[in-house]
Amino acid sequence: MKNNVIRIIGVPIDLGAGRRGVDMGPSAIRNAGLNEALQRLGWVVEDSGNIEVPVPETRVIKDKRLRYLPEIVQVNEQLHLLVAKAMKEGVIPLILGGDHSLGIGSLAGLASDGRCFGLIWFDTHGDYNSLDTTDSGNIHGMPLAVANGIGAPELTSIGGEHKKIREENTVIIGAREIDPQERDMLRQSKITVFTMRDIDQLGMKEVISRGIKIASGGTDGIHVSFDLDVIDPKEAPGVGTPVVGGITYREAHLAMEILADSGHVSSMEVVEVNPILDNQNITAELAVGLICSAFGKRIY
Repeated sequence: MKNNVIRIIGVPIDLGAGRRGVDMGPSAIRNAGLNEALQRLGWVVEDSGNIEVPVPETRVIKDKRLRYLPEIVQVNEQLHLLVAKAMKEGVIPLILGGDHSLGIGSLAGLASDGRCFGLIWFDTHGDYNSLDTTDSGNIHGMPLAVANGIGAPELTSIGGEHKKIREENTVIIGAREIDPQERDMLRQSKITVFTMRDIDQLGMKEVISRGIKIASGGTDGIHVSFDLDVIDPKEAPGVGTPVVGGITYREAHLAMEILADSGHVSSMEVVEVNPILDNQNITAELAVGLICSAFGKRIY
């Protein structure tokens, strides 16, 4: 990046999720002091506000296998353009969610003009479902598959018909709940998956170091997509789809610190913060801390 600017893009979307609340995530993260914390680290912060998102109660679900498809396409088309603009202007896009369906637009924007980036996807889930494998019809379980050209054409065509990611430079970290058909699809791909067992056996330092090597090989930078449900719900209770047995507070910070040390982070998104389920905004505060660690905050 040619300057010291982070541009915040809020995406208050919960259309892709199965429960309400993550639409308030961008506000909760900002309220936890994000802008000021980044400024204290020396970053120039441009907050572009929030994308306008339709309210679910005002819409009718036309296809239960792809819930709120037209509305999600509309939001991700907007996000794709904003992210592409940020990259063209040489600033770092920081996207605040919102549910993980926004990953469709962010990855499309990052891939604009043929850009080559690596991807590290912190998530309990694989997010690699499609129309043929989904049980819920929730599109927040599909963004990684969509970015790889798998899914409804309305989604895969956002930003162009091409694939938005390179499988060999894509890494999932922290997986512990993957659907059977989704697992088969991931195994058939070149995407690298580090499960919680891998983290338990190897340690986070080794896992994130391997992940950075994979994601940075031959790319212009790494996009970090961080779903807060990858952290154990004891430490991050305010998430859309909590699953016990996640990574710890310190493992999450260590991963972000090592990413910052690598110098490869060129964009980031933080998703699935649900203030309705939170306890005194501690999950949003954790999100702020992790973002700061990813952008250079050190203990000493």
